[in-house]
Amino acid sequence: MYTGVISDLVKRMYQHKSKFHKGFAAKYNCEKLIYFETFDSIEEAIKREKQIKKYKRINKINLIEKDNPEWKDLSDGWLFYFG
Repeated sequence: MYTGVISDLVKRMYQHKSKFHKGFAAKYNCEKLIYFETFDSIEEAIKREKQIKKYKRINKINLIEKDNPEWKDLSDGWLFYFG
């Protein structure tokens, strides 16, 4: 599971799906958006990211399944065009 902070979720999902960056997400085929949260400030987002990264895997699974029990790709149907 990949956890990160980004200011443009649509653009970042495009990058993950197209394997634009050759890092962790590309190596492990992280191309489904199964959970996300929004924040008013980058500081809040980073604080939450650090909190989630410390979670055990079962806690991450519980967080996801609370809102997305079928693990559907929440970015399905998004228009990924950047020309």
